[in-house]
Amino acid sequence: MHNPSRLASALLLGALISLPAVAQKASGGSGGAVATVNGVAISQTVANAFVAEQQAQGAPDSPELKNAVREELIRRELLVQEAKKMGLDKKPEVAAQADLARQAIFIRAFVQDYVKKHPISDEQIKAAYDRMKSQMGNTEYKVRHILVEKEDDAKVIITNLKKGAKFDDLAKQSKDPGSRDKGGDLGWSSTAAYVKPFGDAVTSLSKGKYTETPVKTDFGYHVILLEDSRPLTPPPFDQIKPQIAQRLQQEQIQKFVTDLRSKAKIQ
Repeated sequence: MHNPSRLASALLLGALISLPAVAQKASGGSGGAVATVNGVAISQTVANAFVAEQQAQGAPDSPELKNAVREELIRRELLVQEAKKMGLDKKPEVAAQADLARQAIFIRAFVQDYVKKHPISDEQIKAAYDRMKSQMGNTEYKVRHILVEKEDDAKVIITNLKKGAKFDDLAKQSKDPGSRDKGGDLGWSSTAAYVKPFGDAVTSLSKGKYTETPVKTDFGYHVILLEDSRPLTPPPFDQIKPQIAQRLQQEQIQKFVTDLRSKAKIQ
């Protein structure tokens, strides 16, 4: 079975790497104000940040873009003023959302600065690629499995297979929702994609054979069928270089945050 993702890490890395663009209103800034709405100035700094965000999404730099941004900021300011008149800024849930948005701005700024100051080198990327190739091996396998909670249940499945039952039919009782409705099919993959006991069992099987002893992992007990195997050709380095670089960047940031937490005083 595939290695489980760690929810905390996924949430953290997703927040750090893919934070939404959030523009904040500043009280002043370079170039004065682009507009004043009921006495409240909208700074040029805010307008510049908004334009930059639009350009990052593909909008061309033009007078039309700057005018559109100015109008959007005016509309936003009008709505903010109305919200404050209604006292919405005093509601705890609204204040909490504002705090989260403010955190997101600082986190994104920090991550961008950290990545700029700690770039991933080509040597690091190539070394990671070589490790990946080594872990993948030279063969990939087409596998089916049935996952159950108890070893005795897995033994019953094996007994039924020996009696001629179809693997696809028995797979309907699997605990794995991702493969249960597909006859237990996990598709093609190298053993590096699986936890070790599962991967070891796969490599021990001959084509068309299933495990006659339940395979225990942290997920439960598996009955595994090897449908086929073929030589594995890893993707070219240049093709996956960006993905490897991003993963190494995420790991670097994760380590930094882990170090921060280990030194922090948390009660």
